[in-house]
Amino acid sequence: MTPPELTVITDGLTKRFGDLVAVDHIDLRVEAGTVTSLLGPNGAGKTTMVRMLATLSAPTSGTAIVCGHDVVREADAVRSAISMTGQFAALEDNLTARENLLLMARLRGYGRGAAGRLVESLIDRFDIGEFRDKLIKAVSGGQRRRVDLAASLVVQPQLLVLDEPTSGLDPRSRQVVWSTVRDLVDEGVTLLLTTQYLEEADALADDIVLIDHGRAVAAGTPSDLKARIGDQRVDVVAVDSRGLDGLVGALSGRFDLTIARERRRVSVPAPDELDDLASVAAAVRASGIPIDEIALRRPTLDDAFLALTGQPPATDTLSDDSLVEVAS
Repeated sequence: MTPPELTVITDGLTKRFGDLVAVDHIDLRVEAGTVTSLLGPNGAGKTTMVRMLATLSAPTSGTAIVCGHDVVREADAVRSAISMTGQFAALEDNLTARENLLLMARLRGYGRGAAGRLVESLIDRFDIGEFRDKLIKAVSGGQRRRVDLAASLVVQPQLLVLDEPTSGLDPRSRQVVWSTVRDLVDEGVTLLLTTQYLEEADALADDIVLIDHGRAVAAGTPSDLKARIGDQRVDVVAVDSRGLDGLVGALSGRFDLTIARERRRVSVPAPDELDDLASVAAAVRASGIPIDEIALRRPTLDDAFLALTGQPPATDTLSDDSLVEVAS
């Protein structure tokens, strides 16, 4: 069987900022024509990782090959093969959405007529028509983000790197981005996506690399990661924090509990499904403690994230951008 073509290969990729190790010996394989998501909490090293792959930051050690080119020795060749959209829109505030796209197209070598046709197709693809003639400084954050993403596709790349592409977007804009990502993959583009949104990674990614404190702590398909934490569970959601404490007291000793205080939730393994649901429900009823919800469910990517990192997806830790500022 012919091995899959790899768009990204890293071996021991490491980035240090003084004594701080932001990315710690990560080995990564991204197959062509797939979506790989780098998933992790704030400060995990996701942005630092993609900055190295995009030649914006040199590795401290290790190697990275992107689209067949070494990111250090062949940086120009890497840049010509990829496109990257960072966490913050790189647009000219005093130009309209359409003018920004035209400027990018002309800078990438398109003639006037070809640039105009390309821009119209991008406006349609990203649903930009309603604000196409507004100055960028006058549009919303979500609209600005859509223009920035459209600009990244003026030339269709071999690898598209999206760093937190839907951060701050409204649900409509997020769906536009998701639809475009799926279309690009169908057209053969490889995507490397960083995100904190578990739903986004679950919906889009063929493979997920879970990064925590600069290390790759787990990798696999979304189904693989969910399967690692076991069977179905019964979730009981308390009305308030006092109710949660009461549930913990009532169920402890009878069931193996997992407690998520930020969600006011206790979870019980349920390998016997309905029998276990009935047992937990009976215990809750006997306690007399009011609840918001009780349900039988399969493990989610959220569960996998929490189990493998010991923390929820978004935390108030030092961000990757702060690391860049420290380094400079």
